[in-house]
Amino acid sequence: MAPPFFSDIFKSVNDLLNKDFYHSTPAAVDLESVAKNGVKFNVKSKQLVKEGPLAATVDAKFTDKATGLTLTQGWSNANNLNTKIELNNITPGLKTELMTSFVPNISKVANLNLSFVQPFFTARGAFDLLKGPGFVGDMTLAHESGVVAGAQFGYDIAAGSLSKYAIALGYAAQDYHLGLNINNDQVTTATFFQNVSPQLQIGSRATLNPRQTVSNVNIEFATKYLPDPNSQVKAKISDAGIVALSYKQALRPGVTLGVGTSFDALKLSEPVHKIGWSLSFVI
Repeated sequence: MAPPFFSDIFKSVNDLLNKDFYHSTPAAVDLESVAKNGVKFNVKSKQLVKEGPLAATVDAKFTDKATGLTLTQGWSNANNLNTKIELNNITPGLKTELMTSFVPNISKVANLNLSFVQPFFTARGAFDLLKGPGFVGDMTLAHESGVVAGAQFGYDIAAGSLSKYAIALGYAAQDYHLGLNINNDQVTTATFFQNVSPQLQIGSRATLNPRQTVSNVNIEFATKYLPDPNSQVKAKISDAGIVALSYKQALRPGVTLGVGTSFDALKLSEPVHKIGWSLSFVI
């Protein structure tokens, strides 16, 4: 089996700490559907700020299996036109993506992404075609023992110098993962993830940032529990006293409701707490 890409070395613990916590958006509604000809439509709307306007996007995705070509066209209510063209199977393991974003009279972005996957090796390259220009690349190597090692670097083509770099090391056993990441800012991150049982997962992340003046070590802990096949409970706490709780329930096939809240355990009397919900439909 191919190793994960560099950004996915810590995917298990990152998903546990970041996914399905709904407090960051006061309200969100998603709708996915598939037409008879295979075109997929996705409508997303969310409220980024309490009592603020909705941010909405509409995407249509068409896939030609014969050629491996996929076209995704999106449009948002901020008049942002997003286009993504994917081409697979140019050669075994190679995937090409061209991603553009255009807001009339405001901004335009064009990125070319290449990824290459082999049984014990993966590599990616991202080219910013308009700004810089710049390049960000990464690669990972895996051993059958469960050890994964990866490196990432950014290169400013105009300046002819490295703009960033990072290295990562991971180990995956049958029921737990360990990881270590260090970047050019001397920020060191250590992660731990464990499948305690089919119903229970736990994980933590510790970050050492020598540039922070108050506390240069930050620790987060999260857990996920599945009471039954249709529901999920998650909890997260950080050493700063921020507690997040969430609950997700499948109301019926294709309909999922999620609710979440976060509060500062050190400032319970202050108005810094958040609550949000999300409703998803898959047709």
